[in-house]
Formats: sequence, C-alpha cells, structure tokens
Amino acid sequence: MNSKFLGTGVALITPFKSDLSVDHDALANIVNFNIENGTDYLVVFGTTGESVTVTKQEKKEVIATIKKANHDRVPMVLGVGGNNTAQVVEELKEADLSGFDAILSVSPYYTKPTQEGLYQHFKTISEASPIDIILYNVPGRTSKNIEPETTLRLANDFENIIAIKEAGNNVAQYLKLLKNKPKDFLVISGDDDLALGIVLAGGAGVISVIGQAFPKEFSNMIRLGLQGDAKSSYEIHYRLMDVVGYIFEENNPAGIKAVFEALNLCQDTVRLPLVPASNRLKEKIKNFVANF
Repeated sequence: MNSKFLGTGVALITPFKSDLSVDHDALANIVNFNIENGTDYLVVFGTTGESVTVTKQEKKEVIATIKKANHDRVPMVLGVGGNNTAQVVEELKEADLSGFDAILSVSPYYTKPTQEGLYQHFKTISEASPIDIILYNVPGRTSKNIEPETTLRLANDFENIIAIKEAGNNVAQYLKLLKNKPKDFLVISGDDDLALGIVLAGGAGVISVIGQAFPKEFSNMIRLGLQGDAKSSYEIHYRLMDVVGYIFEENNPAGIKAVFEALNLCQDTVRLPLVPASNRLKEKIKNFVANF
C-alpha cells in the first residue's frame, strides 16, 4: 500500500489579497501551520485552490511558494484534470512535476461522458503521466458519477492509478469500493463529514477542506480512526461537526476562507464568480472559532 497517502491530506486554498493578487506570505504560513500540526500531505490546486480562476503564471508562482515552504517535509499532490483529454495530456507534458508524488485528476465535467468514456479518458492520462494518479470523483460538481465498476476496472488495469478521492457523499458507493478494491488501492474520502466513518470501514484517510484550518485536531482524528479507536476519534469528530457543515453551507472555498479569516491566517477574498461568505455565515464561523 502506498503509505504516502495514508492519513490526512489537505486541499489547500489559494489565499488572495483584497486586490485579488495571490497572498504568498499567507500561503507559506498556511503550509507551515499544517505541516507543524500533523497534516500528512498537501494537495495543490484541487477545487478548493480555485484553480479555474488562477492563471498559468500564478500557478507556477503558487507551486514555487508551496514547494519552498514545504521543503520536502511531506508528500505533495498536484491537481491536473479537465474535460478535454488531449489538453490534460498536454498539461502533463508541460508541467514541472518535480517534487510531486502524484496528480489528482478530476472526472471530466460538463460533457457527461459514458462510463466507457471515463475509462478511456483515465486510460489515456495513465499512459501519459510520469507519476502516480489519484482519481477524483465529485459528481456534485461534474454531473457524472464514476461508477464503482469503472473505478475498479481502472484500478486493476493500470499500476499508476493508485487511489481515488471519492467525494459523492454516497456511503454505499464507498463500501462497494472498499469491499472490492485491489489490496493496495487506496479509497480516500473527499467528504469531510463522512471521512472518519470511511476510515473506520477501511478507507485510507481523507483529502480534507476543513482539515487545513484545524490540522492538529483533524489529523489526530483520522490517525485514531486508522488505529481503530472509534470512541476517541468520534469525540473529535463531534467537536468539528458544526464547522464542517458551515464551510459548505454556501460555497467552497468561501466558507473555509472565512474560517481562515477568523483564525487571522488570511483574508476571505475569493475570485468571481465566487463571492465571500455572507455576514450571517461569517458570524456563525467566528463564534465557532472563538469557542473551539
């Protein structure tokens, strides 16, 4: 089993200043905050990183900041995906993947391919990628579910497809994957609210949004879950449960950025078409952070 991706990974935000430029100082501080408090690996430019509104040049600069702050302390994963297979392959050829241990590749969105189309898409990416691949299934954003049979087919056919970040909020689908997966294939939760239960059922861990704001508590919860200590891990889960709901109440990453603002780690600025969390939601988040 690829132990690099056991435990808690975090889908890093891209912090912005009020003028919408990238706040590199805040980003470096968030990376250090996570590593020093137990986060096991970093995921760069997942959905939470607002990758679709960050320019190519900004991406290079953000990656450089994260690499420098990390200083090879924990593994890193880079988001490389899309709904144009040829373009994803081209991006893989052009990208500087040095320092990254895997890519996170989202299921094609908007075009709604068949299951065979999904298989052929990831087959093509597998054949083009020089590093390991974590599939990313998030049907709430893509409008198309990667069915368990397709995931298992890919897992069995391609050695460099080592894991799936499953974010369909579907317990039955998680359990079907866990029951039938190849021994070394990792099922990683992409649902913060389900992460602990999935770990206790045999999951490898989580790629979390809220974990980057409470890395000590969240990573400890997952670690205890991996050890089978349900009682202790659920005590932490219940402490964090309300804020997990808050951050997804309006949109992601506006919610998690409101948490970071309450923690004085960065501003809550997002780029259009996203807007910051409402004052009502911010107030709930501030009260949670103040009383945590």
